[in-house]
Amino acid sequence: MEYVYATLLLHRAGREINEENLKKVLEAAGISIDSARIKAFVAALGEINIEEAIKSAAITAPVAAPAAAPAPEEEKEKAKPAEEKKKEEEKKEEEEITGLGALFG
Repeated sequence: MEYVYATLLLHRAGREINEENLKKVLEAAGISIDSARIKAFVAALGEINIEEAIKSAAITAPVAAPAAAPAPEEEKEKAKPAEEKKKEEEKKEEEEITGLGALFG
């Protein structure tokens, strides 16, 4: 992943993405370098238009929505005493068991 980040930094800075520049960025970040991996990575990037890849990633990337305020029903649930919640859960379990029994005659 750090190779991708370094590549994006070089792209943003308008620098050529080659083995030497990639090594410099990684070294500056204190990341250990694997020369064979860098060579293969740069070779693979030769076929990729980075600008297009960034645009397509921005279009398909989900945007985190802000947390919604709790619904009034959720607030009511929080306010219920523990005994009432337990009774409701038991009732739901009984209904579910009854429903399963109907499946088997």
